[in-house]
Amino acid sequence: MKISYNWLKQFIKIDWKSEETAALLTDLGLEVEVVEKYQSVKGGLEGIVVGHVLTCVPHPDADRLKVTTVDLGNGIPVQIVCGASNVAAGQKVPVATIGTTLYDKEGVAFQIKKGKIRGQESHGMICAEDELGLGESHEGIMILDNTIKAGTTAASVFKIENDEVFEIGLTPNRADAMSHFGTARDLRAGLLQSGVKVELISPSVSNFRIDKRILKIDVSVEKPLLAPRYCGVTISGITVKPSPAWLQNRLKSIGLNPKNNIVDVTNYVLHELGQPLHAFDASKIHGKVIVKTLPSGTKFTTLDDVERSLHEEDLMICDEKGPLCIAGVFGGKDSGVSDMTTSIFLESAYFNPVSIRKSAKRHQLNTDASFRFERGIDPTITEYALKRAALLIQEVAGGEITSDIVDIYPKKIADFPVVLNFNNVKKIIGQELSKEIIKNILASLEIKVNSVSDAGLGLTIPAYRVDVQREIDVIEEILRVYGYNNIKFSDKLNATVSNAPRTEDYKVQNVVASQLNSQGFHEMMANSLTTSSYVQLTEMLKEEHNVLMLNPLSNDLAAMRQSLLFSGLEAISYNINRRNSDLKFFEFGKTYHKFPAGYEEQKHLTMFITGNRNQENWTTAKKTTDFFLFKGYVNAVLERLGIKKTQSIPVTSDVFSEGIAIGIGSDILVEYGVVKKSILKHFDIKQEVLFADFNWALILKLLSNKIKFVEIPKYPEVRRDLSLLLDDNISFDAVYNLARQTEKSLLKDISLFDVYKGQNLPEGKKSYAVSFTIQDNTKTLTDVQIDKIMSKLQKNLETELGASLR
Repeated sequence: MKISYNWLKQFIKIDWKSEETAALLTDLGLEVEVVEKYQSVKGGLEGIVVGHVLTCVPHPDADRLKVTTVDLGNGIPVQIVCGASNVAAGQKVPVATIGTTLYDKEGVAFQIKKGKIRGQESHGMICAEDELGLGESHEGIMILDNTIKAGTTAASVFKIENDEVFEIGLTPNRADAMSHFGTARDLRAGLLQSGVKVELISPSVSNFRIDKRILKIDVSVEKPLLAPRYCGVTISGITVKPSPAWLQNRLKSIGLNPKNNIVDVTNYVLHELGQPLHAFDASKIHGKVIVKTLPSGTKFTTLDDVERSLHEEDLMICDEKGPLCIAGVFGGKDSGVSDMTTSIFLESAYFNPVSIRKSAKRHQLNTDASFRFERGIDPTITEYALKRAALLIQEVAGGEITSDIVDIYPKKIADFPVVLNFNNVKKIIGQELSKEIIKNILASLEIKVNSVSDAGLGLTIPAYRVDVQREIDVIEEILRVYGYNNIKFSDKLNATVSNAPRTEDYKVQNVVASQLNSQGFHEMMANSLTTSSYVQLTEMLKEEHNVLMLNPLSNDLAAMRQSLLFSGLEAISYNINRRNSDLKFFEFGKTYHKFPAGYEEQKHLTMFITGNRNQENWTTAKKTTDFFLFKGYVNAVLERLGIKKTQSIPVTSDVFSEGIAIGIGSDILVEYGVVKKSILKHFDIKQEVLFADFNWALILKLLSNKIKFVEIPKYPEVRRDLSLLLDDNISFDAVYNLARQTEKSLLKDISLFDVYKGQNLPEGKKSYAVSFTIQDNTKTLTDVQIDKIMSKLQKNLETELGASLR
């Protein structure tokens, strides 16, 4: 939000430097991010003075040039060569003196220097209006009033305005400060607290009167809940033309482009008082004005010449033929003010903030009016702002007030009652403030004190302070005006030492993160909001489990993520597209699911690797990451956390083309493997990506604060490997389950450590290299026992799965 200092001073008389005012506004919670200089004419006509042309003769060596002598008011005439056809002796003209900086039409600066033109010295430049930035004409030099004294600065002649503009980072809750008047009101409270007594000056509307009652337009509000207050008045006999300089300068200083005097006045009052207004061409209103909603799908063309399809909840300003305006958001193309307009219906209203917010979001329109309406404006100034705008329109466009003010306000928006407890003020602020200071601060904020007791105050909060409805809100108001910097701190330092167990979530996260960082992984943090369509890439996720946003910022941020996989692939794709293809990522994050019984959050740790193992180097052969390297990283995480007695079990997720899971009993700790190419294709990733998904909640559950020691087995385990040739459609799941059924007591682990498809294998076949770990806790196994178990395994695999040894 931009606030003009000159404009601000119309409401509060202050001679502080802008830096001091900016500091006070920031202390009050209206953070001034930057203070910019503004000049109504770029450069401020600095170095331009009024000159008196004493002589003017033709240039001896150029037909179109003239040599003049000009009095600049210092008693020493200077010679200036001029090419304008209208220059003549006796004229008063603007002269850019030596060293003056001027700006061309593109805003590029150039400096006036002493020089020679066709052999004649020239000590300055007699200027046309476009060269000074005062207009577009370049037909000749500007000829000024002959009564102006030579040497007078051009800035004083043309009344150049110099201003300073505060760029305020306004927080959404401060709807009351979204205007120059609102900012001045807050500034006054801060000044009073600083010991500076000033009055808040509001524009007078005492001159408002009805001239004639010749253009009455009736108003009907069919949706009073959406339009609690609606005011209107007609003004006839106006002339639509450019606004006067003072009005244009006010709007330009805050970054607005003037359009015409009627539209400029509505914008002026909006930024002055915070009340949006809208002017309709009265001749284009058929019958009466009706405030209502229209059937869904109704077509309406807005001022930007875009045809929009209305929603059944959009509040519309209509006449008896159809819609005229999206209430509080955007005007209609066919009802706006044009150069031919001679009479207007001027609207000032208070609309339901939620309704305006939904309509603006629905049609992707963000206007100055909707910005204020959707945050909540002051319902008490609706009529006052209408009168203020009507008087300004009469001032800049002429015309007469030709109707009574229509003010439909069936149910007054009440102020908020709040009880303030002094003990709570002390407890929250951390310092006891005197009752007088508290009451003075509240009075400066226009908060009425209805009752006073030893315990506290009974207060009435004005309706425009939509962010102050609770006791804690009032305490915050007291604190910000009193000044956070004025709160004293105790010299005593209090500290507590907490004894968090080593299995606390954040501690375990730090342990794992440190290990992964040391292994070359980078931690990533992705947005929990994502596109709802990602669930279609896998059967594992269901659309009905999506947690959808009610008002999404975009389709890409419409749902809470059900998996961390897709945000990780987005990051990988982003990096690959920027020629960074050797990646190791990990992320701690949550997934969100909607079930019939309610909503559920699940925490995960995910890992990704893709590309080469190491940076390319002449001493090291290029080698890509593979399943076995990734398996080592995954197992290292579990080993670092002391999780043992795990089993390799078939993976259940369909995001992997080849994968495996590690679990304890029926619980799966982690699933990892190679991501399917069909999923990678959606993210335009052409290289292999390996992904691991840890069930973090289960991992934390398995950790213990107690350190357990287990005796090292006395009897050795034995590993035997089988290289099996299998049909392509047989999964490791089938091998795993069959092996478990064959030997239940002595078979401790089954692991897939190599998969091969390609040359030297029959068509439709693949090779699995599977390891079997066998151990007896009571004795040492003999070769006979081991061979018997392996023979039984081999026979069952051949019989049941058609496997053969390679």
